[in-house]
Amino acid sequence: MDANSTSRPACKVCCRDQTRLSSTDWQARYDAGKTGWDRGEPNPMLGRWMASGELQPGKILVPGCGRGHEVIALAEAGFEVTAIDFADAAVQSLSDELKRRDLKANVVQKDVFAYCPSRSFDAVYEQTSLCAIHPSQWATYQQLLACWLRSGGQLFALFMQSGTAGGPPYSCELDTMHELFAKPTWHWSDSKTRVEHPTGMHEIACVLARKETNT
Repeated sequence: MDANSTSRPACKVCCRDQTRLSSTDWQARYDAGKTGWDRGEPNPMLGRWMASGELQPGKILVPGCGRGHEVIALAEAGFEVTAIDFADAAVQSLSDELKRRDLKANVVQKDVFAYCPSRSFDAVYEQTSLCAIHPSQWATYQQLLACWLRSGGQLFALFMQSGTAGGPPYSCELDTMHELFAKPTWHWSDSKTRVEHPTGMHEIACVLARKETNT
């Protein structure tokens, strides 16, 4: 993985300041202990991707990081990690844990729709951000992911399969995901892995590559 990502011009999507996350009060969920998405440890698929060599150290973004179990694991493995969340409790918890372990990561408290980095990333780890965003905003979020990644960069995605209507979490059915992350911008690998979730739901782990386009 190329860790020497180059600077890029201002993003055409994330700098528009038009779309915002839903008004769901995520801080209140932390305050009330309603954080069922939090495993209390890294998703096991992250370890598999790193062990196989498919995910190698480089510049990686973790949007909607929560308490950042995966951020900790990536930092320990030598990645240059940027983590985004806009809940005070999540950001503070992750920052404290990084300090306790003497690890480094760039923790950004921000709405993902307003995040406009100056440099592109080699990879994005997407686990809990997409399923927390209302489907009416998915197209914009997909554009952001493409904007954040360098050409040839990879999206390591865990698409939540809730089996229920409504949300969050919103069910990220694979047929819908293929329509959302479509050619020519995205290339899907053949591998798809089911990952069980403690809530009784499951995720489908997929790896997508961002391709250069003329648009």
